[in-house]
Amino acid sequence: MIKDLSVRSRPVPLARPWGPDVPANHVLLVTLTLDDGRTGTGISWTPRIGAAAVEALLEHDIRDAVTGLPAHPGAVWDRLSARLGEAGRSGIVPIAMAGVDLALWDLECGGRSLVDVLGARRDSVPVYGSGVNLHYPLDELTAQAARWAAAGHPAVKIKVGRPSLAEDVARVAAVREVVGPDTALMIDANQRWDLHRARTALRALERFDPFWIEEPLPADDVAAHVELRRSIGTPIAVGENVATAHGFRDLLTAGACDVVQPNVVRVGGITPFLRIADLARVFDVPVYPHLLTELSGQLALALHHPAMVELVEDASLTDLGLLADPPPVEIAGGELRATGAPTRWTL
Repeated sequence: MIKDLSVRSRPVPLARPWGPDVPANHVLLVTLTLDDGRTGTGISWTPRIGAAAVEALLEHDIRDAVTGLPAHPGAVWDRLSARLGEAGRSGIVPIAMAGVDLALWDLECGGRSLVDVLGARRDSVPVYGSGVNLHYPLDELTAQAARWAAAGHPAVKIKVGRPSLAEDVARVAAVREVVGPDTALMIDANQRWDLHRARTALRALERFDPFWIEEPLPADDVAAHVELRRSIGTPIAVGENVATAHGFRDLLTAGACDVVQPNVVRVGGITPFLRIADLARVFDVPVYPHLLTELSGQLALALHHPAMVELVEDASLTDLGLLADPPPVEIAGGELRATGAPTRWTL
């Protein structure tokens, strides 16, 4: 049974700020203690907004709610979801729940790696180079793309959505020139467009053969995604800001996307992530886990559909100093493999 919950938090500086207002990520380490003395750890995480609110939710409502419950990830997640629904189903609620769920999976693993517990379906997965780089000047952007190409990444991703479409066209053209025609090039608008602007932008950008357009529209506007998908040839990826299985169900049943990208923290942990992956499998839509490379990589090794894993330059969990040695995965030549080591958090 769960005896106690504790939280430690701190900002983690980013070597490459994600913009003038995002110099750090805010990480909360959640520790569950069982009545037999065993402990499990997990994280909650938010780049910019809500860390104090997540911490307060964990220390008050969630600690009281989980005390005395059996240490079973699915049972605890369902109980917490029902208890916390009054505060919402997205935003800080699942982010806080993720810390608990990851701690319970840490206990479930019992010193084994997550991928060993889930069951690996493949030995390796490709890794794509990614950056939060909309604010980079063009020379810095192309230098970053060149580093990814030199490292052997089979795909790269850059941000679009500058004030001028001409700027986006010039930046995408320059990156395509740097990485060459055989490297997959993903573009990510981070919800900056409306339907008209998205159509206009994609008409101008499709000649660069984008592998997908990510979050072209507000994430919860299912109808607009359906309409956009009907009118463009570029696949649509969405999901990093969708927090519930119901949200993914709505996207999938409407035919609104070609790829789903659940973020294991924003959906509330490994337990709901696996449920979302099973749902996507029914629709034959691939799952590309979002961010959190070392966790996402282990999940991707166990997914039904082959996937690629995102590696944001200088912002993996290892780069941020959040994992103890040895790491659970290793990356070389654009491929990620499990090491067999457990995921051990440190703050």
